Parts: sequence; structure tokens; C-alpha cells
Amino acid sequence: MAFDNLSTKLQDTFRSIAGKANLSDKNIEDALREIRIALLEADVNLEVINTLLDHVKQESLGMKVTRGVDPSEMFVKVVNDKLVEILGSETSELDFKQQPGVLMMVGLQGSGKTTSIAKIANHLKQKENKKVLLVAADLARPAAVEQLQILGEQMGVDVYFEANQTPVTMVKGALNQGKDYDIVLIDTAGRLQIDDELMQQVADIEKLAKPDEVLLSVDAMSGQDVIHVAQGFSDKLNITGLVATKFDGDARGGAILSVRQVTGVPVKFVGVGEGIEDLDVFHPDRIASRILGMGDVVSLVEKAQEKMDLEAAEKSAERMMRGEFTLEDMLVQLKQVSKMGPLSGLMKMLPGQMGQMANQINDSDASDNLRRTEAIISSMTLEERRNPDIIRSGRRNRIAKGAGVSTTDVNRLLTQYKKMQKQMRSFSRMFG
Repeated sequence: MAFDNLSTKLQDTFRSIAGKANLSDKNIEDALREIRIALLEADVNLEVINTLLDHVKQESLGMKVTRGVDPSEMFVKVVNDKLVEILGSETSELDFKQQPGVLMMVGLQGSGKTTSIAKIANHLKQKENKKVLLVAADLARPAAVEQLQILGEQMGVDVYFEANQTPVTMVKGALNQGKDYDIVLIDTAGRLQIDDELMQQVADIEKLAKPDEVLLSVDAMSGQDVIHVAQGFSDKLNITGLVATKFDGDARGGAILSVRQVTGVPVKFVGVGEGIEDLDVFHPDRIASRILGMGDVVSLVEKAQEKMDLEAAEKSAERMMRGEFTLEDMLVQLKQVSKMGPLSGLMKMLPGQMGQMANQINDSDASDNLRRTEAIISSMTLEERRNPDIIRSGRRNRIAKGAGVSTTDVNRLLTQYKKMQKQMRSFSRMFG
């Protein structure tokens, strides 16, 4: 996430005041100073920093400690509530008022504009069951049309393109053809910087298409330029929201914290990877919770519901809780977790120490381990998977050879399995 370094530093600050029976003025001042430094290093806008810290200071100094509640937890809640307000309080959904709905994507060249509009098309098709038409009206970058056509084919989404057309006439033709669709998504040209020619072209398209949504694609890693670009486009267009790409990076992401407060433009989506499905709706409350180390269990559950074969996972879990845990069950559970994305990303959604352990995980090693485990179990017979006790020296050699690993790898997996089996049986006895 774009705020990993910021999150780590804020959590360190909160830990420094945790457990104190009362928070003195000095404790609060020291914490606020550390928070200021962390926010400045993350490239959060100075005006936003001052607004946040002034509010937190005022609320904290006059805070009445609720009996039985750790004062540091109340301090974190004050920070959280103001951070949510700065981020936008409520999730800003796409709002289509006409039929078909029209969305126009704008942005500078290199901001991930074409990929972002393809991700939104996939989101609308897969999660909202909409019939979508993509319009390849970015004629300034030679590869943009081909890129959109390839992505459209991958998603099963139609792409409108006519050779020897201007962007405006292209959009006019697409709108005529788009009457049989639920939503028309228009990809427009970008430039390396805002100029009169670019702004005139997108203004002409906006005037013709009368879009419900005009989304601006910005690079979350570009620091305060995000705000300058948002302000520049907002001067000429009715920008309704931002799509922040490269949100899974970690450098100067603080500008995304600032943009709603400074420009009034909400963040609607964030790109969290290179895959076509790597697009998340921007939920201010969940983002604030993750930044402050309180996890994001709601998003984790939603991801599980979306990615996992819940029936298979549930059946496996039931057998595990009955103490009937086999290597087949172990493989099912590992595959289910792998469908949800990199392990470090999942860990970050968990609160407390579990979330803090995310940065210690090497996703590449975890992925290699999963592939090795799958290869080893797949090289076993059905009888061996269900009753690993029969696996002696000769069988281990055969399994290792079939999986392309060493017998040490096979022994390590069987040892890990025995530990998990023992834990499951303990749980089974504990819960009757």
C-alpha cells in the first residue's frame, strides 16, 4: 500500500504512548511532533497536516478519559476520525444518471490511464454485471488503441475503434453504437504535461459526450504533482473523481491523503497491481484503519468471498475441526489463500501484530514454497495423501523425484503437516 512507511512510523509513535495511565501535555506534544515528521516524509500536503494536527491537539488536550479505556487508544481514535474526514468520510461511488451511462477517463501520459479504464470496465462487468463498451479515443499514443483492444479481448469487453477518425468523431460514432450497452467508457489522449491542445481536445469530448463521470488517472507515487495535476484538469473539466495508480507502491503516497481536502475531488478507485483485476474501490474509513495499524478485516472478508471457493474451503475446514486433517486438506487451504493475492497484502489487512509482520514476509519465497508444496503433494498417491504415515524412505525418494525437489523438502513438508494435524486435533478436542 502507498502508506506502508507512514503506517509503520505512526504505529511506532502510538506504541510509545501505549499503556500510560494518563497522557500528559508533553506526551501529546511529543506524539504530535512524530506524527508531523511522518506525514511530511510521506509528502502529505502541509495544509492538511496542520488541519489534522490542530484538531488532534485540541481534542486530545481536552479529552475526558473513559473509564477502563486506554488513553492511547482514545488518542488513536481521535486521529482516525479526523483522518477519515480528510480522506472523504464516505465512499464515493460511480453515479450514472443516463442510459447508457458515460464515463470519460483523462490524465497525463504515463499515469496508467488506459490500463485504469480497462480495469474499471472489468470491475463493472464482473462485479456489477454491466454490458460495457470501451472507446479507444486515445489517438496520440500509437500503442494505446492496440493495448485497449488486447485488454478488451482478454476481458470479453467490446472495444470501439474506427480508423481515420478524429477523437471527437470517434466518440460521436461510439455513442451512436453504444445505445445497446449499459455503460460507455471513453479513453482519451494524454500528454507529458498539461497543454492547451490536450485540454481543448478533452473539453470538446466532454461537451459532446456529456459524461456522468470524468475520472482523472494519477500516479500515487508522484507526490504533490497529484494535487497540481488534479487542480489543472479541474480548471477545464468537471472532474468527478480520481483513480490512483501504483497504490501498491510505497513512496510519497501521502499526496493521496491530501487531494480530497485540497481540491475537493474524491478518490474513487486505487490500482493495487498490474493485473486487470487489481483495482479496489477507495473506502476512506478502511484506508485510515490500515494506515493506523487497525487492519481492514471487512476488505479481507470481501476478498475471500470474491476469490475463494467457499464451499470447498468450508468442507475442508470442517474436516480439520473434526481432527480429520489430511494433506489434501492442507493443499486445499493453501490454494484458497493463494487465490486472494500476495500473503503480505493479506497480512496488512489484519490488525495489531499480525499486520505488522507483513513487511517481514517475502512474497516471492512464499509463492515458491506454495508451488513446491503443491508439487510434492501432487506427486503422492491418493493413499499417501490421506495417510502420510505410510510414507517411508522409498516412497519419499519417489515423491521427491516426481516433484523435482530433495527428500529434505519432502521431510520438511511432512513435519509441518504433523504439527498442523496436532494443532487441529487440539482445537477439535477444545471445541468438542
